[in-house]
Amino acid sequence: MTKGGQQRTVAPVGADDPAEWAAWFHGALMPWWLVQARDNVRGGFFDGLTEDGEPITDRPKTTLVQARLLFTLSHLYRQRGESQLLKGARHAYRFLMGPLSTGDGGYVSAVARNRQPTGRPSDAARRSYDQSFVLLGLVTYYGVEPSPELSGALKDCWSFIETHLIDPATGALFEDDTPDATAQPPKGVRAQNPHMHMFEALLQAYDVTGDPVWMERAERILDVVRRHFIDECNGSVIEFRSGDLSPAPGRDGMLREIGHQCEWTWLLHRYVRLGGDPQQLTLADRMMTFAERCGFQTIGPMRGAAYDEVDREGAILSDSMLLWPQTEAGKAYVARFEQNGDPADAERARALMRLVFTRYFAGRAAWRNQVDNLGHTLQPLALSRLLYHVSVFVTEGERVGLWPSRP
Repeated sequence: MTKGGQQRTVAPVGADDPAEWAAWFHGALMPWWLVQARDNVRGGFFDGLTEDGEPITDRPKTTLVQARLLFTLSHLYRQRGESQLLKGARHAYRFLMGPLSTGDGGYVSAVARNRQPTGRPSDAARRSYDQSFVLLGLVTYYGVEPSPELSGALKDCWSFIETHLIDPATGALFEDDTPDATAQPPKGVRAQNPHMHMFEALLQAYDVTGDPVWMERAERILDVVRRHFIDECNGSVIEFRSGDLSPAPGRDGMLREIGHQCEWTWLLHRYVRLGGDPQQLTLADRMMTFAERCGFQTIGPMRGAAYDEVDREGAILSDSMLLWPQTEAGKAYVARFEQNGDPADAERARALMRLVFTRYFAGRAAWRNQVDNLGHTLQPLALSRLLYHVSVFVTEGERVGLWPSRP
């Protein structure tokens, strides 16, 4: 038994059918997690569970987690219509709009569990990465329970992004709204990751609302990424640039994350499916060619799993394996199968579905975050933010019929 007498939901060992795992995710894991991770005293959800499935109560609550969960629970509710998912989405929304909101469309990075500022300047910053997920969460929840309040929150969120976080000189996103980050030129490095998730949020806003202004905004972000964060030599996604968007020195400039090659592939396929320029699939193909050449384990118990990090030439920098890149690789193969009907892509997606659940969930109270290339645990915590990755992978496979949805 765990929190509040809730029965622990240990993942089955030996299950091999992706549809069985999808049914377990929907029918066992999510109902259990909704009870276990919810903070009924201070509101919102805890940022993670221990490897025993107990909530970690002494960490700040972040905008990233609450916004991702608002998206995840709203997304799953739109797919399945289960009341506990809607209740969870409302719970995340209230906390997001309460202590995390600054009232002007911006959201601080984190607050303490008691809902008060942590006192750390970094937690008070409004980060573009976080804002992208706020936008994603708000618009997805809007598709579930539209209201004038929510419509206003969406407009305010975009207004904040446009006026505080988009560099008027380049159209690229600043890292956050602090003076160093918004200087001309900004200090430090600038990451592609906020741009990727802003593109995702804008596509979702177009999909939910049908308003073409969101697609126009998405295409402006895509143009920035194509100009500054794509390696023209091999089509790989550049993780970091210098503050002035010139090549970053050292490891920052060389780093390529396999999960992001795959995540961008899925996003570009979604963009085209929503009516975007089909020529962008050429870039998606280049990204996956790079990932497939150097980014997946070929032997051993983690065969088929995506590495965390390689360099621009494809040399492995980190042969560890986080959970989230596996889901993004799976989504990329789902998207390719939908586009071309290749049975090999279908099998890769199913194989990754099995790998995700047998290697990261099976026999555990919740899930683990990272393993080495032999499958040994490196990071045992069940981070709440990862449900965003897992839920979309599961539902994308269901959407195209690679594993049937079950009640």
